[in-house]
Amino acid sequence: MNLRQRPVPTRGRGNPDAPPHATRHEEPYNIIPIHSLLSDHPSLRYPEVRAAADALRAVGDLRRPPFREWRDGMDLMDWLGAFFGFQNDNVRNQREHLVLHLANAQMRLTPPPAIADNLDPGVLREFRRKLLKNYKSWCSFLRRKSQVRLPHFRQNPDTHRRELLYVAMYLLIWGEAGNLRFTPECLCYIYHHMTMELNQVLSGDTDANTGRPFNPSISGENAFLNKIITPIYKTIKTEVDRSRNGKAPHSAWRNYDDINEFFWSRKCFKKLKWPLDLSCNFFIDDPKAINRIGKTGFVEQRTFWNIFRNFDRLWILLILFFQASMIVAWRETQFPWQALEDRDVQVELLTVFITWAGLRFGQSILDAGTQYSLVSKDSKLLLFRMIMKSIVSLTWVIVFTIFYIQIWIQKNSDGRWSDAANDKIIVFLKSGLVYIIPELLALLLFIIPWVRNFIEETDFILFDMLTWWFHSRLYVGRGLREGLVSNIKYTLFWIIILLSKFSFSYFLQIKPLVAPTKALANLHLDRYNWHEFFSNTNRMAIVLVWLPIVLMYLVDMQLWYTVFSALVGSIIGLFSHLGEIRNIEQLRLRYQFFASALQFNLIPEDLSVTAKDSLVQKLRNAIRRVKLRYGLGQPFKKLESSQVDARRFALIWNEIIFTMREEDLISDREVELMELPPTCWGIMVVRWPCVLLGNELSLALNQASELSGAPDRWVWFRICNSEYRRCAVIEAYCSIRYLLPEIIEKRSEEYGIVKRLFDEIDHWVSIGEFMKFYKSQKLPMIHVNLINLVETLMAPVQNMNKLVDILQALYEIMVKELPKTKKPAFQLIEEGLAPRNPAKTEEGLLFVNKVRFPKPEDAFFHRQLRRLHTILKSRDSMRNIPRNIEARRRIAFFSNSLFMNIPRAPQVEKMMAFSVLTPYYDEDVLYKKEALRSPNDDGISTLFYLQKIYEDEWENFMERMRGDGMKDDDEIFTTRTRDLRVWASYRGQTLARTVRGMMYYYRALKILAYLDSASEVEIRQGSQTVDYRAGSRGLNRTVSETGSAIMKFVYVVACQNYGSQKQKGEPQAEDIAILMKNNEALRVAYVDEVRLGRSEVEYYSVLVKYNDHLKKEEEIYRIKLPGPMKLGEGKPENQNHAIIFTRGDALQTIDMNQDNSFEEALKMRNLLEEFKVNHGIRKPTILGVRENIFTGSVSSLAWFMSTQEMSFVTLGQRVLANPLKVRMHYGHPDVFDRFWFLTRGGISKASKVINISEDIFAGFNCTLRGGNVTHHEYIQIGKGRDVGLNQISMFEAKVASGNGEQVLSRDVYRLGHRLDFFRMLSFFYTTVGFYYNTMMMIVMVYTFLWGRLYLALSGVEGAAMDNTKYNKAFGAIINQQFVVQIGVFTALPMIVENSLEHGFLSAVWDYLTMQLQLASVFFTFSLGTRSHYFGRTILHGGAKYRATGRGFVVEHKKFAENYRLYARSHFVKAIELGVILTVYASNTPLSVSNFIYIILNISSWFLVVSWIMAPFAFNPSGFDWLKTVYDFKDFVRWIWYSGGSLAKADISWETWWYEEQDHLRTTGLWGKLLEIILDLRFFFFQYGVVYHLKIADNSTSIVVYLISWVFMIAAVSVYIVIAYAQDKFAAKEHIKYRLVQLLVSFVIVVVVLMLLEFTKLTILDMFSSVLAFIPTGWGIISIAQVLRPFLENSIVWDTVVSLARLYDMLIGIYPGFLLGRILIWSRDIEGFGCKNDDNVLEFIKLLTMGAIFASVLALVVRFFAFQYVHICVGVAHWSNCSE
Repeated sequence: MNLRQRPVPTRGRGNPDAPPHATRHEEPYNIIPIHSLLSDHPSLRYPEVRAAADALRAVGDLRRPPFREWRDGMDLMDWLGAFFGFQNDNVRNQREHLVLHLANAQMRLTPPPAIADNLDPGVLREFRRKLLKNYKSWCSFLRRKSQVRLPHFRQNPDTHRRELLYVAMYLLIWGEAGNLRFTPECLCYIYHHMTMELNQVLSGDTDANTGRPFNPSISGENAFLNKIITPIYKTIKTEVDRSRNGKAPHSAWRNYDDINEFFWSRKCFKKLKWPLDLSCNFFIDDPKAINRIGKTGFVEQRTFWNIFRNFDRLWILLILFFQASMIVAWRETQFPWQALEDRDVQVELLTVFITWAGLRFGQSILDAGTQYSLVSKDSKLLLFRMIMKSIVSLTWVIVFTIFYIQIWIQKNSDGRWSDAANDKIIVFLKSGLVYIIPELLALLLFIIPWVRNFIEETDFILFDMLTWWFHSRLYVGRGLREGLVSNIKYTLFWIIILLSKFSFSYFLQIKPLVAPTKALANLHLDRYNWHEFFSNTNRMAIVLVWLPIVLMYLVDMQLWYTVFSALVGSIIGLFSHLGEIRNIEQLRLRYQFFASALQFNLIPEDLSVTAKDSLVQKLRNAIRRVKLRYGLGQPFKKLESSQVDARRFALIWNEIIFTMREEDLISDREVELMELPPTCWGIMVVRWPCVLLGNELSLALNQASELSGAPDRWVWFRICNSEYRRCAVIEAYCSIRYLLPEIIEKRSEEYGIVKRLFDEIDHWVSIGEFMKFYKSQKLPMIHVNLINLVETLMAPVQNMNKLVDILQALYEIMVKELPKTKKPAFQLIEEGLAPRNPAKTEEGLLFVNKVRFPKPEDAFFHRQLRRLHTILKSRDSMRNIPRNIEARRRIAFFSNSLFMNIPRAPQVEKMMAFSVLTPYYDEDVLYKKEALRSPNDDGISTLFYLQKIYEDEWENFMERMRGDGMKDDDEIFTTRTRDLRVWASYRGQTLARTVRGMMYYYRALKILAYLDSASEVEIRQGSQTVDYRAGSRGLNRTVSETGSAIMKFVYVVACQNYGSQKQKGEPQAEDIAILMKNNEALRVAYVDEVRLGRSEVEYYSVLVKYNDHLKKEEEIYRIKLPGPMKLGEGKPENQNHAIIFTRGDALQTIDMNQDNSFEEALKMRNLLEEFKVNHGIRKPTILGVRENIFTGSVSSLAWFMSTQEMSFVTLGQRVLANPLKVRMHYGHPDVFDRFWFLTRGGISKASKVINISEDIFAGFNCTLRGGNVTHHEYIQIGKGRDVGLNQISMFEAKVASGNGEQVLSRDVYRLGHRLDFFRMLSFFYTTVGFYYNTMMMIVMVYTFLWGRLYLALSGVEGAAMDNTKYNKAFGAIINQQFVVQIGVFTALPMIVENSLEHGFLSAVWDYLTMQLQLASVFFTFSLGTRSHYFGRTILHGGAKYRATGRGFVVEHKKFAENYRLYARSHFVKAIELGVILTVYASNTPLSVSNFIYIILNISSWFLVVSWIMAPFAFNPSGFDWLKTVYDFKDFVRWIWYSGGSLAKADISWETWWYEEQDHLRTTGLWGKLLEIILDLRFFFFQYGVVYHLKIADNSTSIVVYLISWVFMIAAVSVYIVIAYAQDKFAAKEHIKYRLVQLLVSFVIVVVVLMLLEFTKLTILDMFSSVLAFIPTGWGIISIAQVLRPFLENSIVWDTVVSLARLYDMLIGIYPGFLLGRILIWSRDIEGFGCKNDDNVLEFIKLLTMGAIFASVLALVVRFFAFQYVHICVGVAHWSNCSE
């Protein structure tokens, strides 16, 4: 029975899964039919529902609406809708919303109210405070009086109604606000004025103009939508249109945040007024209008300096320490404190104050330069503060500089550190003390965080004045300090990291470079190898040596964070008891404790109403948890004494096993081995699963045989050492004792003999003398015969003779051989152990015609028989059960989670209600049959692929189908295609899989509600009737249990295009409809477009469900929208339109690539209890949930991604939540405090482009508004990831671009400034800082290689190598290159987490296996993807959503597709680095020492090879010769496509080329200038190489370089002539074209021969020139792309395009085909001729490729030739030295 003893009607007990009976009233409803409280619906059995509905109907004496007919039965919601013009369906939706929430809240009251049919005032008051908390805070911030006015006397009857009206008003506004839900303070403004008018109506005020009773300023049908929402919506839409689909600069248009932050100022009241003044400059569309309201609060300016501006405190710390370290290290003392004893060093360290002030000045300039757009007539103080900050910071720079100069002047004049000089130092220090007073005050407030929180959250004008100088007054970002304990934890974490980092930097980065720096500075070169513009100095060389080290110094904190976070995360994981049960073997050891842990955590302790946990109760629970965790006591004894607990555990465990069988993870046989069967056959112990009892009976028999002469208690003690062995012995004996009489006729003499025999055995066992009177050595013989007996009974053919023989043999053994004393025949007859008249028995034998076989249709009996057979015959421990790896993982994790710190579960009726929301666009719902069976070009179908990677699951699926009546396996492709589609779809990333997983919540709630309310008799009956084919659906549930599940959970899928899909008859719509039909709690929300004319379209948010009574889809709500739903990013807009249909206190956001399991769904109510617990000083607002990547087995790349992702979603987020307190929302499946978020902007942000990573902004918003994000690892949700390289790269590109946009956002800026210093560090290095540092790692490689190239080509390196001091410190520079390989360090969290959860050896083995599968190549490739897109987005923008697709990668990707995706991000950069390395290898003196050269450059070469070869290595059939030939044809066709630029990018190279430049068209002036500066590096090749050509004759004149441009111009001219001739003559006058080619070729040959003859030009010079001039051409093309607006209409542009096409052709040939051919040449060259028809064409291609190969071979030969020369020189040098 339920807690409140509500009567449950007898009707409704038929089919427990049957939907509620339809009422006669035809009005559709969503969850509860509030319109008909007398209908027979499960939810209406609860008095709380009726109480909430009755409270709404208490309209009483309220004045009736004047313009609408009032009918009986209308309530307060109708009253508000009529007065304020809300839509009818909005009123219906929010009525159910409010009633459902109030009912659920009252159901959670402890103790329950005395009168259950009345709404408790405390429930309503608590809800009102929570819902309107943001509104009251907003009023306080703006110093406006709240319009929520309640009587001072709580007992006033009007108070209850007013509270309902205030709450209902907000919900109605929110429910109809559409896109304005992203602007929560705008809704506060609307609510403020509408509530003001509501108060006037309630107070009975009169209208001053008419003298009549006051009416709201807006009224009538849809008045609220048309007059309030639509004008503001149109303003937002106009701004979005001005953004040019996100291509316009963010500073040029207002996004959602700008609109919302306009309402953070009191000027909104003055300008907008009420009713809304549509002539206000807020609504002005013209961007050139003078008084137009522009950006508000923040301006997103695209500049690379945002990294410094957002996190200036971090960079100031790093720069100041570097400066101080340089000053100290320059003295070259052994330890830094030795240098600090020098007064000169002490004074030099004072320069950090000058640098500090200078950095502050730079910060002020950046602030003014980026935020000047905020200055207006209304914000003159902002302009004043900007100017004053710059002036003050500049003043400090001047003051510190003057004081510092005075110190040295005084010292130099005195010649020593005199008292006067020391006085100057004291003056400087005093000024420095004044300068750092704000920092000291901040430190003090950091130590006492509650004081700072109070100051920031208090809206006193005095505090605003005090803090005005430091930052603008903002509504968000106040009171973000954590508690003192949290402060201490993350402060210690970062102090350790900072100490480690600074120690490492000083001793291993900065100090070792001082000596070579001094050596380079003192090195005087008589002659450089080129024309040196800065002669007699090596400053450039010093800068290039230091630059990579400085970059490494700035970013290596990321490595230290990685190391320490892995260490701390593993410690936290250990204390959280993760990984204690890693596999099934460990579960076997703790299974009996696992049963008690399940009871403890998942079953409420007491079914009666109990008070809130007291301290004693909490202590008792903690002790109990420790006992369970460490195996103290014997919890299985409780199960044996309480059959109810045992049956509850069995029901839950069996349901878990049955769901796994439904998912085809286990077979029918494994179900029988793993289930907990019901108590039957007189068995007196817990019937553990057979997998635990395997071989236990055999071991017990062996023990009994060995101890044949021992007393019973000794034998029994040995057996009882194993709980499973004890249970196996008792169960086997009880089963045989039940079985034998069962198969013998009841009235026969044999029946009595058997009964008497067992009675005698029971007697001796009970008195402990079994071993005294029986021979234990005979037990194995009995065991063998019992096995034969059971097998005979199980045989499909009934062999009566064999059965009789076995029984007779058993009789002979047990009666005559087993007893130690042989009894005579008369004694056996007297004791009833022998027939009294043997002659009368059939043929004188026992059991003849007296036994019977069990009935074949008795499935239960046969099931128990098979279990007995398993116990008797099993000789192994069955450790491989279940076989499926996923099933084993799930069982291990679930069992381990119950031993973790998990909150106790409440009853279902008392749990928090929740919803699940999934956005869906047009992805696969179910895979189509044709798509599954259709083979690709390789002859592999998706179904075949699935059958191979899920082989055991396919076998289980076919077994299930056969058990379901399938006669022939071929039926699976004919009559059972839907089952096939479902099976395949459940293994992909489809909507069907997600829906199945989320609906486990509903299934779990129903069985938990059943266990909460069912009586002992019902549980016993239920445990005996449940079968795995029916699962929990076989339970005889009452209506109330279904009702509680309905009220606690609803699943909404936001299928925004479902309406159009239905109209078009698309298969997705049909599949979605079937999902609704099969899932009672599933709702579908979509946007319906209704066309009223040619141009007029109305948009509606529609919610539908399947009506089982009407047998069709039913529309529930239709709420009109102000316009098109999608203004910003699509996914958050889709979530936003559907969120009004969700219910409950919590909302779990689930993506369409996620899954769930039944056993995890059981723990959801435990998780929701976390909302009631303080984590730190706040209750959580987001519950972070662990993810399990289920796509890891699909491919090696999927495994790499899943392993990498697992380390982040477990160890990474574990540390972020505790101790760092900066966990955000990184995507789904986190659980939101629904009402907290719906009043603060929703669960994501949707502004165009800037919020492209929409999920994480929910975390930003939560933190800025004082929320708290936690992370919980005792529950997990499945998630799919991309499985192919292209999919992964597009995903990485999207995330990296999203992080690039985050750098620009106001959220990151505010978090960087409003968080305390250490939390800011945590935030930076775990969000945008990770991508920034990744990019800087690549930049570091560039700077290092360019620096080495400069030193080699200039001759500085050769001269420096002769310097002993330089050589001594050069090892330190080499050591830095090992640190560059960040991949080694990023693998550490992965290894640590795997060690924690799976064991160290398993983690090491997995890591080694991954390396053999080229994981390092993949991770290095991903490094390039992230760095490219992050850097490009910061500089130029261009972030966009990239649809990755979630299918299986079973087909070969053409090279043209890979080239389009990776040409700019990887191929070009890899070739550039390869050319640098090649030129450097040819000119560096390090080549003499090959070992040093290899150590120095091997990591760079590995990066080059990874970036080029990864698209081939991870592409199916990537090295197949025939496919490569086809790829080459396709690539050439794409390159030379002549269809113009209107074709798609995948068809035309020209279209793709223009699209690749889009970011350059949208970037600003500074972005273009920086791009040009970066492109100038390509000209360095030509400058450096031409001076090393033989033709230069060792000249270093600038003329050599200028003359080289003549050859460059000549080469371009030749190309132009050829291209011109091709365009003009190739088509119609082919002979002329050939003549031009011949003439040009002749001229080239003549010129080359003349140069070879009359100059010092060599063949080697010609190859070297290629390395010089080709990069120059690429640099020219790159700069021309930046200058496209000026060049596009000139004749030069066609040449640029033509040259770019040629370059892309060359770039594609070299990495795409040459390296691939080298790898497969030897294997496929023999069959080359037979694979192609056109041998001539292929021969020409072969010659072409051979020529290319020859050129590369020449370069290689050149390289080794130089190596040989350098070696010879080195040998001669050392010989001279030795002599």
